[in-house]
Amino acid sequence: MAGMVVAGGTLTQTTLTFCGGTGSVTGANFLLDTGVEKILVDCGLIQGASFCDERNWVPFVYDPHEIGTLFVTHAHTDHIGRIPRLVRLGFSGVIYSTLATKDIAELMFEDALKVMREEEVRHGNMHGLLYEMSDVKKALSLWRTVPYHDSIKLEGGMHARLLDAGHILGSAMVEFSRGGKKLLMTGDLGNENAPLARPTEPITNIDYMVMESVYGDRNHENTTQRKDILKDAIQETTRQSGVLLIPAFSIERTQIILAEISHLLREKSIAPISVYLDSPLAIRLMRVYRAHARDLNDAIRARFEHGDDPFSFPELSITSRVSESNTIYSSANPKVIVAGSGMSHGGRIRQHEKHYLGDKKTTILFPGYQAVGSLGRRLAEGARSVRIDGEWVRVRARIRQLQGYSAHADMDQLIAFVEQVAPSIRKVFVAMGEPKSSLFLTQRLRDFLGVDASAPGVGESHTLDI
Repeated sequence: MAGMVVAGGTLTQTTLTFCGGTGSVTGANFLLDTGVEKILVDCGLIQGASFCDERNWVPFVYDPHEIGTLFVTHAHTDHIGRIPRLVRLGFSGVIYSTLATKDIAELMFEDALKVMREEEVRHGNMHGLLYEMSDVKKALSLWRTVPYHDSIKLEGGMHARLLDAGHILGSAMVEFSRGGKKLLMTGDLGNENAPLARPTEPITNIDYMVMESVYGDRNHENTTQRKDILKDAIQETTRQSGVLLIPAFSIERTQIILAEISHLLREKSIAPISVYLDSPLAIRLMRVYRAHARDLNDAIRARFEHGDDPFSFPELSITSRVSESNTIYSSANPKVIVAGSGMSHGGRIRQHEKHYLGDKKTTILFPGYQAVGSLGRRLAEGARSVRIDGEWVRVRARIRQLQGYSAHADMDQLIAFVEQVAPSIRKVFVAMGEPKSSLFLTQRLRDFLGVDASAPGVGESHTLDI
């Protein structure tokens, strides 16, 4: 039973409930009941065929009024997207994250509202908006930012601290401790040798772990391969005098792609080519990245310190306004268009896909995970025609995938991460992945490390001795 009291009044057990983020990459939402306080880790949007899946309107399995604290691991929509909804339905506790995560989240909430309004116009929505701007403002008023490693005192003798997850700017793992026992909530873990992020922080003496598994059944290309794939796609576009479309997530992926293109141009690995950044959100996020450059890896930080902005180069055009975006169509080929959203759920990439997918000289390069049911997933799986905003579009473009720039750890990296604490770990809960990835990783952890691992279902609860 949660909150069991032993001699001396020490609380020694906590109930962990998987309220979301199981059986799916999206919708991360985990509840800890320590006996004296209810704590959430992440409250993400559930995504699939649409940016805001209908399941997001299903009532939470807990009473938001009863939640005292919410920890946010990072600012991707599938980890923060329902926070304003939580506030709308009564949450008034404290929200903790790093400063960079809060700064990014503020922009993400505003952009999500815009996308949801667009979806409402396109498809109709009997539920109305998931939240309003007033809910965003209240959520931000509840937010407290903390540096990595600072101890946060919670009720009932529980303490928490944030560790660098190495996933995106500001990303954190949350380490809970009480009575000499530790629970680690990984959030999303970073890809080794990431172009921007610092390495994932080492961990020690963990008793319980809830970990992600987006790439739990496969590995990424290595650093040379991923750069070669990007280089080859650009060179092919130049030879064909075509168009390279890159549907990129506004956080991290866009910045990575621009930094890599900048590097390829600087070392003359590719011929000069026009590059358009056509994502208002990514453009606004650039300011956040520059403001928090000290939180990026040593190589990128050094470039900034020497006056070399890795996100800017002469061939790059920034198209903030719709009128500027429309001029891209009349600009000469070859060209590269980097636009959101990363799964083609919404944003300007959809207009470019409508315009260019029917051209054999177009290449569309997916540099990351595409959710089941999303337009990006259908294209990545080889659909020869797709419906975009009510219009059928024939696909003649070349489809390429590039997973090496993913901000997620791959299978071998995830196993190595758990291996650090294999002697002390009592239980690993594998979540935040498609079922085949989660189950595959679960079996690998059992077979290769001999640890007790399972992939919980939505709504499952487990009692932990902490």
